[in-house]
Amino acid sequence: MDPAELKAFLEKGENLHTEFKQWPPRPDDLAPSIVAFANTDGGQILVGIDNQRRVVGLEASELDRATQLVDNVAFQNCEPPVTVLQETVRDEQGRTVLAVRVPKGGHRPYRTNRGVYYIRISSGRRQASREELLRLFQAAESLYYDETPILQATTADLDEQAITDLLQVIREHGLDLSGIARDRLLENWRLVRPTNGQIRPTLAGILFLSRSPQQFLPAAYVSAVSILGNDLSLEPLDHKRIEGRLIDMLQGVMKFLYLYLKETHVIHELESEIRPELPPTVLREALVNAVAHRDYTVSAPVRVIVFRDRLEIRTPGGLPNNVAIESLRAGVHVLRNPGIYNILLKTGLVTDAGSGIPRMIRAMRESAGREPGFHLEGGEFIVTLPRSPDSGIHG
Repeated sequence: MDPAELKAFLEKGENLHTEFKQWPPRPDDLAPSIVAFANTDGGQILVGIDNQRRVVGLEASELDRATQLVDNVAFQNCEPPVTVLQETVRDEQGRTVLAVRVPKGGHRPYRTNRGVYYIRISSGRRQASREELLRLFQAAESLYYDETPILQATTADLDEQAITDLLQVIREHGLDLSGIARDRLLENWRLVRPTNGQIRPTLAGILFLSRSPQQFLPAAYVSAVSILGNDLSLEPLDHKRIEGRLIDMLQGVMKFLYLYLKETHVIHELESEIRPELPPTVLREALVNAVAHRDYTVSAPVRVIVFRDRLEIRTPGGLPNNVAIESLRAGVHVLRNPGIYNILLKTGLVTDAGSGIPRMIRAMRESAGREPGFHLEGGEFIVTLPRSPDSGIHG
């Protein structure tokens, strides 16, 4: 850091990536700041600046003590220890500031030695909420949220017929279940879990087997919308809240899409052949991915929006474990919800090869000469399937 960069930081003030501290900082104030940066996106702490953004600086005789204090706090007051980088910079008047660079942590979540987890926000830091903490654990792959027990539910909330039907479908897809007790299967597949001496359904168990999943998971539904135009601000032609068990929701969304996507009739060898506007395999793949890979810690539904020129499938949460969009195109296969994915795999709705996105791209090229779009926006992962230029209401 040079004097010009320091001046720029002072002019911008404190924000998501920058915090000012006077010398000497208190360890029980410095540790939460380091933890917050490590849990979020990294940043720098500039020591020697007062609350009015004025450089107070450190004396040369204080520098060794300052760097040692920061190292000790990062190592002893943060769990796990955080590795920080320190450098000194002089302002235009020759006053010395200690710049402490805190990288985004590779072992999140971090907490202080008092057991408190912090995250960074634009105006400073705050304690992580339960949902944010779950995301941090999930990002570190130390917790899969779909395998957590739903404490408000019991096994009495599971539908016996749904269990029977699921086991039958799995048998039909070639898995030999003979000799294995039903309750053991459900536990092995992380659909139920022992918790405090009781067997509780997990989030995945509720989604696949509950009589009423949305009673326990209110945001686990699909909002399906049809719009006569290309702008979300337009009045919807139709809007359905599609609820139920996960596989039932997938079937319900497909029925909705068939109402508003076109079909063309082509005469082939004297027979009328129906060709859907978008390949059913692409629709199924996009929808299954949305429910299988969404972030269930986010209180928002999957959104399916039929515009005149495109279909959008919007999934709550970013990509798992910082996967890049180009990696998806290449077939990189990372699971956010392995319990959910495992059941979808056993029922034949997904493969374990990571080939879903490449198959979608190939199918769209072959059917429409265009590729699907993938991007992140406002906390949602959006798949865009272009429609033909003359698309309108089905009919």
